[in-house]
Amino acid sequence: MAETAASELIIPQLIVGLGNPGAKYDRTRHNVGFEAIDILARRWQITLSENRKFQGFVGEGRGSHQDKIRLLKPSTYMNLSGQSIRAVIDWFKLPPESVLIIYDDMDLPVGRLRLRQSGSAGGHNGMKSAIAHLGTQNFPRMRIGIGNPKGANGGETVSHVLGRFAPAETQVIQDVMQLVVEATELSLKQGIPKAMSLYNNREVVLQP
Repeated sequence: MAETAASELIIPQLIVGLGNPGAKYDRTRHNVGFEAIDILARRWQITLSENRKFQGFVGEGRGSHQDKIRLLKPSTYMNLSGQSIRAVIDWFKLPPESVLIIYDDMDLPVGRLRLRQSGSAGGHNGMKSAIAHLGTQNFPRMRIGIGNPKGANGGETVSHVLGRFAPAETQVIQDVMQLVVEATELSLKQGIPKAMSLYNNREVVLQP
């Protein structure tokens, strides 16, 4: 029984952060996925370099679990992220379920993260592209809460996700990124379900 359970563990082999390339999008709410990849790359001493074949910035090295791990920041712009992800998994012959995608979520408040083993795009254009190009919803994802402007219309929503965090939120996001690192490293060592059980209910509280 133990062997069966171990074989069913979902251990990421490719970690993707979603975002938009270019200085004007740096540190915006929509780019928290990029920020997470940058932090993991520094922590694991993995160099990210632009690769036109993969349409993104890619790095390969050893994760905290000491096995091979690949990191990716697509440079296609958010709506075409799946093209880059598909190119990488085809080249390295990775199954879709080994891809962990980290991205922003307006439905979660700032201070929360949520891990899932599968699911819909939930209206997120980057995830719509990923699902379309991977041909499945059955791959793990980590959503980072960026909050939702109350009663926002379409224009306000765009300005919200492409805006930067308020000063008080910036500290919260830094603390959330620490949880992202911890949850990711636990996923690599003990699988996504274990990380879900420990981190889906954690919250960093915004100080008044």
